[in-house]
Amino acid sequence: MNTAARGTLFIVSSPSGGGKTTLIRRLLNNSSGGEPLRFSVSHTTRPRREGEMDGREYHFVTAAEFEEMARHAEFLEHNEVHGNFYGTAKSEVLPRLAAGEDVVLDIDVQGARDIRAAYPEAISIFIVPSSAGVLADRLRKRGLDTEDAIRKRLINAAKEIAQAEDFQYLIVNDDLEKASLELESVVRASRLTPARQGKILERLRKDFR
Repeated sequence: MNTAARGTLFIVSSPSGGGKTTLIRRLLNNSSGGEPLRFSVSHTTRPRREGEMDGREYHFVTAAEFEEMARHAEFLEHNEVHGNFYGTAKSEVLPRLAAGEDVVLDIDVQGARDIRAAYPEAISIFIVPSSAGVLADRLRKRGLDTEDAIRKRLINAAKEIAQAEDFQYLIVNDDLEKASLELESVVRASRLTPARQGKILERLRKDFR
């Protein structure tokens, strides 16, 4: 029996402003004492926002650098979102999974669809706000977009929510503590499968012979 279990790839998606980045940050902070859980830092051509750090929120690259990576098939997926390009580099994901580490992706719905096609074993989780009004308020409070841009994001959110059934899990982010616990529960449950408990099973089989 092969007891060297691969890590699990977790896809976390939501409409823009849905709260996935905050929930992922809390998940990573709460997992420091357990099994390894790594965050896959995406590449993007969008400008860096105030407070962001290259290599932490994103790998910020030029359009030419992004195109070069795409030409050399360095991405698991890459897409254009709101006029900027985003991509998940294979180097951020595949070596970690092979080493038995779990990896979490903060990714839009289009990218999630492509990742599921490239890596069907992934566990996909969709985060939704409790209402369109709540999402609109969050987008306005961020202070990053014009009213026209917010309207476009809300139209896009409606299209993304229509695809929620393509995901394995749905979390309504109307209470941050509750949503954080639910996201952590999905990760914890995935680690209790026989495949992930292979070493323990092998030891028990030997013990009960």
